[in-house]
Amino acid sequence: MASPKLLAPLALAAAFVVSPLPAQTPAPWVPDRADGTYANPVLHADYSDPDVVRVGDDYWMTASSFGHVPGLPILHSRDLVNWTLVNHALPRLVPADFFAQPRHGCGVWAPAIRHHDGRYWIYYPDPDFGIYVITATDPAGRWSEPVLVKAGKGLIDPCPLWDDDGQVYLVHAWAKSRSGINNKITLNRLSADGTRTLDEGVVVIDADQLPGWVTLEGPKLYKRDGWYWIFAPAGGVPTGYQAVFRSRQITGPYENRIVLDQGTTPINGPHQGAWVDTPTGEHWFLHFQEKLPWGRLVHLQPMQWRADGWPVMGSDPQGTGKGEPVLVHRKPSLPVQPVAAPPTSDEFAAPALGLQWQWQANPQPGWASLTAAPGALRLACVSHPAGDNLWTAGHLLLQKFPALAFTAETELRLNASRPGDSTGLIVFGYDYAWVGLRQSPEGPQLVRVDCAKADTGSQETVTILSPLDQPSVRLRVAVDANGLCRFSTSTDGTTYVDAGPAFQAIRSRWVGAKVGLHATTTGARLSTGSAEFAWFRVSP
Repeated sequence: MASPKLLAPLALAAAFVVSPLPAQTPAPWVPDRADGTYANPVLHADYSDPDVVRVGDDYWMTASSFGHVPGLPILHSRDLVNWTLVNHALPRLVPADFFAQPRHGCGVWAPAIRHHDGRYWIYYPDPDFGIYVITATDPAGRWSEPVLVKAGKGLIDPCPLWDDDGQVYLVHAWAKSRSGINNKITLNRLSADGTRTLDEGVVVIDADQLPGWVTLEGPKLYKRDGWYWIFAPAGGVPTGYQAVFRSRQITGPYENRIVLDQGTTPINGPHQGAWVDTPTGEHWFLHFQEKLPWGRLVHLQPMQWRADGWPVMGSDPQGTGKGEPVLVHRKPSLPVQPVAAPPTSDEFAAPALGLQWQWQANPQPGWASLTAAPGALRLACVSHPAGDNLWTAGHLLLQKFPALAFTAETELRLNASRPGDSTGLIVFGYDYAWVGLRQSPEGPQLVRVDCAKADTGSQETVTILSPLDQPSVRLRVAVDANGLCRFSTSTDGTTYVDAGPAFQAIRSRWVGAKVGLHATTTGARLSTGSAEFAWFRVSP
């Protein structure tokens, strides 16, 4: 750890003032324009590789969650614009021992959600182990334990299809990093219960045979009007396009067409997603756009089936068959739904943490408690090797950046048991920064900690902002539209003081930057220290 730098002391208040519960704060990002239109993205948060299924009047979405726990978020909507986070289908990652420590970029890649025979099904890939399936009768309830359907390295982006004749199929793509294969889509037959493959699989689309095509992935398999359809993006996440393939036979041969690309818009990518319909016969497509450092944001595009039998997404005023993303559009013709958004703030007054929170590994008993200090969240100061940065820390409690610009604030108390106990408000990615409290031999200190290229094992830089005569402080970070984060602190609950220069948030492996909380102690010996957070509030 680098040598601390001492700055001019802050003026200390005699007592710390706890703020009252605020009035209802507007969501940091609201796509519903309240005039019958919406603005993209409908989710300005990192819900990568979204897939959606309609059952009756309800739409259910899931998305990639990689190594974050819990995984496989479940979101609900009735109008495709206002989405609420209602569950996680995967409370812990498997194999449990493997995910007992952070596995950045591993874990749950692009899933598919379907409804069949009265059950909801999610097929999800782990590129290091294979393709799993879980099921539930209620997507907001308990899901089954994962079953390994197809073992192997590099198997990604699965999607099932129950055919009219009772046959069950699964398509998937390949990750070159694990298998040496990519740009291909493979088809397997599945057992009637959908839990195992019945053959070795056959490549039904080989994009190496399509001049100029690279990184074909993310297939979604459908059947319509006697055609088998595979919707799949190609060209890479930040620069690619959405393609559609069709065949009269599920094994091919498939013809193709590019149906959505960036065109003249600022929406790069447009990458993989989901085709859904409405009870009144409209068609819509949800996809993601990579926008760093916020991650992969979800957009909603109108979709039409042309007279020639092919779909087109977004705006296609010239009738070319290849659309471009819409920025503002009329909402789907669905019943009006109240404005909704995934949660961000947490008063820590409920029996469980808000659904927005995720750990960086499978959590251990004792990391967090909502009962040890009623009305507050208590985080144990989890032991972390001295000199190691927080890239290897599973106990960071984080959530997605929820909007283009926002402010996050918390009030905390450090119950230190020894020097080295620390706690704070953190913005985390390949680079990270946090501001908070650290116990020194002389007493508590207000500190700012920065780490660049954390994934390379680089050391933190610690700046001592001030010694303190109290163990409590209020912390704030304001994130602007360029991803610049300005930390500030208050010891009286009213006056805030800048805590060093602006920090540029950057992404992590396959995900955007995150914001949240931590409590840590150095060395291998356990600490009895803890941090108590009165609340965590996010505002526009």
